[in-house]
Parts: sequence; C-alpha cells; structure tokens
Amino acid sequence: MLNTPLKDLVTSRILPNVQMPAQYLGGELHSVRKDHRRCRGSVCIAFPDTYAMGMSHHGLQVLYSIMNDAGWACERAFTPLPDFEAALREHGVPLYGLETFTPLNQFDVLGFTLQYEISYSNILTMLDLGGIPLHAEDRGPDDTLVIAGGPGAQNPEVISPFIDLFVLGDGEPSLPFVSELWKAMQGSGLSRADKLARIAGSVDWAYAPRFYEPIYNEDGVQVDTVRTRDDVPDSIRQCVETDLDASPLPTRPVVPYVETAHDRIAIEIMRGCPWQCRFCQSTTIKRPLRYRSVETIVNAALETYTNTGYDEISLLSLSTSDYPKFEELVTRMSEVFTPLGVKISLPSLRITEMLKKIPALLQEGRRSGLTLAPEVARDDMREQIRKPVKNQDLYDGCREAFRRGWRKVKLYFMCGLPGERPVDLDGIVEMAEIISRIGKEETGRYVEVTASVSNFVPKSATPYQWNGMQRREYFEWAHKYLRSKVSMRSVKVKCHDIDTSMLEGVLTRGDRRLAPALEEAWRRGARLDAWREHFNPQLWWQAFEDLGIDLDFYVHRTRGVDEVLPWDLIRIKKGREYLAKEQGRSVVQLDAMAGAV
Repeated sequence: MLNTPLKDLVTSRILPNVQMPAQYLGGELHSVRKDHRRCRGSVCIAFPDTYAMGMSHHGLQVLYSIMNDAGWACERAFTPLPDFEAALREHGVPLYGLETFTPLNQFDVLGFTLQYEISYSNILTMLDLGGIPLHAEDRGPDDTLVIAGGPGAQNPEVISPFIDLFVLGDGEPSLPFVSELWKAMQGSGLSRADKLARIAGSVDWAYAPRFYEPIYNEDGVQVDTVRTRDDVPDSIRQCVETDLDASPLPTRPVVPYVETAHDRIAIEIMRGCPWQCRFCQSTTIKRPLRYRSVETIVNAALETYTNTGYDEISLLSLSTSDYPKFEELVTRMSEVFTPLGVKISLPSLRITEMLKKIPALLQEGRRSGLTLAPEVARDDMREQIRKPVKNQDLYDGCREAFRRGWRKVKLYFMCGLPGERPVDLDGIVEMAEIISRIGKEETGRYVEVTASVSNFVPKSATPYQWNGMQRREYFEWAHKYLRSKVSMRSVKVKCHDIDTSMLEGVLTRGDRRLAPALEEAWRRGARLDAWREHFNPQLWWQAFEDLGIDLDFYVHRTRGVDEVLPWDLIRIKKGREYLAKEQGRSVVQLDAMAGAV
C-alpha cells in the first residue's frame, strides 16, 4: 500500500535539497511495509525528536516490533529538521509514516513517546505537518486517535489540550489494548468523547484530560481536580508489564542507513530500580522491580547480533550493576561476544563494591570510557538525596579499570540540589582530580576525566516535587565557581545549558494554563528545543511574558506539602504519602546539614 505519488514527489522534489535525506526515506533493514487494508489497523509511533535520536530509543523498537507482530501495520515518524519542514510546507506535502508514505492523519492511531519535556513543541510540529488538528476538541469522531506515553507524560497537563489520551506506565500491554478498542469503535456512531470515555473507563492507566477540570483559587493555586463525567477513573495509575521475561525483545530491530546517537544493540535486562533516590522520577514510576533471565538476555543478544551485525551491545536498565545475577550475565556475555569482536557496554553502573569487579569481567576486547553517576561528591549530601554510594568504591573501581586498559572517565553530577553548599561544588572538582591522579599512578600519565554537571530540576512524582528550582543567577554563579576550581589540564567541567534547564523546569512543573504559551512559542518558531543549534530561548521567555505567565510561580516557588499539584491525579505505586514522608525527612536532614556548617 505504498503511497507512490507522495513518495515520488518527496524523492524527486524535496530530498535532493535537504540535509541527510536518507532519514526521510524509510526502507531500512528490518523495516516492515504492510498493506493497511489487510491489517487489524494502522498505528504510527511518533517520536518527537529527530530521526537520529528516535532510532536510538529502545522503547520505539520494542513497540514497533510488538504491534507489527500483532497484525497491525505499524510505522514510524520523527520530527523533521527545519529544512525538511520548510520544504514540506512549501510543496504542501504532509508528514508521513516512513514505511508507506501514508500521511499521519490517515492512521487509526498516532502514538507519541515522550522522553523529555523539552520535546513538547515538536509534538505540535508533527501534528500540524501531519494534517491533524492541534486541539483535541477539534477532532471528529473517527479522526486519528492521538495518544502519548513515557516519562515525559508523567505531568501531562501542559500538553493536555493537544492529546486525546495519555497512557501511563508500560507500553507493551497498553498500546495494543488501546489500539484494538479504538479500532473496534470506528464507524459505531459514538461521539469521540464517548469513545475516549469507554477506553478510559475500561482501565485505570488511561487519562483523557477533557474529562477533568482543574479548579484554582484567587491566588492561582490549584485546589482541586473535578471529573466532568463519572464513567472515567478518579485517579490514574501506571500500566505494568508483570512478566518482563516473557515480554518479547526486538531481535530484528530496524537498522538505520545513517548515523544515529547510538549505533548499537540495546537489550533491556531489568525494569525499575531497587534504590529510592529522592531526585529520581524513574525509580518511582517504574515500580515494581522486574528482571529478565540471563538465558533470555544472552539468546536475544545473539539473535539480534546475527540479524544486524552491530559490534556493540548495551545492557540497559536504571542500574545495570544491581541486576541480581550481574556477574553471571556479564561473564556469559563476554564469553559469547568477545570472540566475535563485539563490545559489551554497561551504561548505568552503581558505585558499589561491584565496580571493582567489572573491569575483570570485561577484560578482553576494545576499551571505551568508563561512565559513572555519583550525582554528588559529599557523604552528607548523598544521605540527603538518598543515594548511598561511597567515594572509595568509586576510586577503587577506577583504579582497576585503569589497570586493565581504560583511559577515560566521565562523571555525572547535579548542581542546584536542595541545601547545596560551596563545599559540595568543591567536591565535584576534587573527585575528578583524584581520579585523574589515580590514573597517573596506574598508567604513568594523567587520565582524562570529564565532570558533566546538570542543573537540578525538581520532577513530579519525586519527594523533591514540592521544592522550588534554583534561579538562573545561582546556576551562573555555580558554573563559574566550578570552572574556577579546576587546577588540572586533564580535568574538564562541562555544565548544561541554563536556558534549556529553565525551560525544562517550566514545562515539567506547569499546568494547563501554560498550554497557550507553548502553542504561542511554537507559532513564533520554537523547534527542536533540545538542540542548541535550533533552540531560541528568548522566543520562549517573550511568549511567557506576553501571555502574562509568572515563571516564579511555576518554577521557583516552594509548594506546601498539602498543596494540590497539577499532576496529583497521576498516582505512583507507593503513593503521595510516601513522597510527602520523604520530603519531611529531607527537610530534617537539610536543617541538620545547615546547623553543621
């Protein structure tokens, strides 16, 4: 069911004049082209970022495989770069699914996977280019169903006017269920609202925002959320894939023609995290903890390697070294893949005693940099954020890695955490320089160490959700202070862009009243805001000012634990009470830290 006229127009008139045209062409190895008329229905997985980022996302490959295996015609779409967007508009060509060049508005379901709030403006770009009305209320009974899920939907309010249905939690069970039910109601004569209510009322993890009305007091603080019909849930929970080991992995992933952010095999070994760091949203929304067996992982990795030829395999989880059979898994993977010249990547390692063993487990093959996330550098601040790791374990692990051939280390830190002091910033530089010196002790030369410092944004569904975010002036000072403390050429401090972090804070902590500002910024040209070369922060700040948005109210204000939050309707497994208790403990610890200075 290839839309040949549209493909011919795109390939002859547009692609010769845009950057990296292969990303808009489809037809990659293992991509699946089907006749929509002979399938259960059609769904397009929309990733609101570039092809290079979207094709590196494991979750997209998982859902693509599941839906195609289930008899659906499942396709992919990504946010076009500005040159391709301009060309589509100039020629009146709609954004399409890569497999058959079908316009987005001709799919039964369009599903956005939201990994990052900064991508919100890209949603509007894709809807508009795809011929789908921006506002959910303007769509007809049988128009394309627009759904969204992923961590970027944990506070759905800012984009709620543009999305028909949010699906919270795991996508493996939820996407097929929603798609099947929507398809079954097509042509039924039901209104769009009744269809959405039927889906939302069938489960406890689907949120249709049109049926919920926020109530504000005279100060602008939200005091309640009221349902407008009683056949939808009064609260929304997470959909859970209970048997992760039985959930199929994509062993025939689509292999891009062009370079992407991560050109490698990705195997999810575990979902959830055994730790309870107060800053981390993923650890609260991905419970309970679930594992795949060693046999399942090794077999899937080998089958995927056979089908793709990639020379690197990444073992994915929130905390890979906390996998219960970690040593057995890494040993087996090394035995199978080292003779094949395939590198095993462990991108998420916890700094524990286990860190010393990892270099030996991966003793053969090519060496890459060691990437670790201590987050903070002082013991009392680690107690505050509830990340119980030890500096000595970090140093011992790096020493062993240097002995076995590793020559670079990247460390991830945060600045702007509640209660942060200059001594905490000193510790970041001190830790990086100690590691570089350990490298010299083991190798005879100072090892290159990069400290990557992000600006802390208090996220929904975490104990810090009531805290205000630090102001721009603080981050400017902290970044300058960190760089001034570096005394070694082998150590680099890289700080995240402040404007990007501030915008993330607005979109992460906002409510529905920010939606008009999002749309206005998009209409003024906001595109691909996560990319520095495309991000225009002043455009956003002017839109907020012109629409009378008080950013202090949303971003920097400390909220009372008893205040109704815009995202309270979305429940986590342990509940709001757990978050409030952890917030209380945090306040006590902060007071103790302040008193000790």
